[in-house]
Amino acid sequence: MFYNYLMLSIFHHIGKYFLLLGKVFKTPDNYKLIRKQIIHEMMSLGIGSLGLIAIISLFMGAVVTLQTASNLNNPLLPAYLIGYATRESFILEMAPTVMSLILAGKIGSNIASEIGAMRITEQIDALEIMGVNSASYLIFPKIIAALVFIPIIVIYSMFLGAFGGFIVSLYSSGMTIESYITGLRYDFKAFSIVYAMIKTVFFAFVITSIPSYHGYYTQGGALEIGKSSTKSVVYTSIVILIINYVLTQLLLL
Repeated sequence: MFYNYLMLSIFHHIGKYFLLLGKVFKTPDNYKLIRKQIIHEMMSLGIGSLGLIAIISLFMGAVVTLQTASNLNNPLLPAYLIGYATRESFILEMAPTVMSLILAGKIGSNIASEIGAMRITEQIDALEIMGVNSASYLIFPKIIAALVFIPIIVIYSMFLGAFGGFIVSLYSSGMTIESYITGLRYDFKAFSIVYAMIKTVFFAFVITSIPSYHGYYTQGGALEIGKSSTKSVVYTSIVILIINYVLTQLLLL
């Protein structure tokens, strides 16, 4: 009985989610206003995340390099493998997936809270009364801004992760700067970047659309806004991990 109820609930929300997307991607009424909203969302969602991503990427790059160096402390293994492992870890997984999970917490909770507050204060109802497609006006600019800016953030994270490892190589006795840089350049495949960007585009869409769904259908008061925000982060993180597995299976194997 519980299983049947759970499955019905899941399919209900999936259907409702795609119906909302249908409203989101209808032709906008005012392209000029939408462009302004996209720029505003890029500044709000993207620029505001650069500091957090920079700190996390630098320290994660340093930690990955240190851990790799300690595990490869073998005279039979070339030292440049440390730089190689750091590069591959960041390009393939750390930058696109881990940073997206972090952004799901920061950006996703912000989106769910913002739209949820507009719902319970009846601002969305006011937009509908004025004949405005509220789903397109509120959600479409966020999705486009994320699709443009989050890939830039991920590339930014890749460089900073490699730089964090470079800083470690300056002061570590287990490796040299030359061997670390050699490892960064060793057997580089451009498809790794393409693979990371493909994942990032999917993640960017999920990071904005799922929290928007939870915020848009918030009911009740301030307590429900908090619940919607929490649900959005949890479900977004789960979907990111599922998509990550599926895309890895399709693109790398």
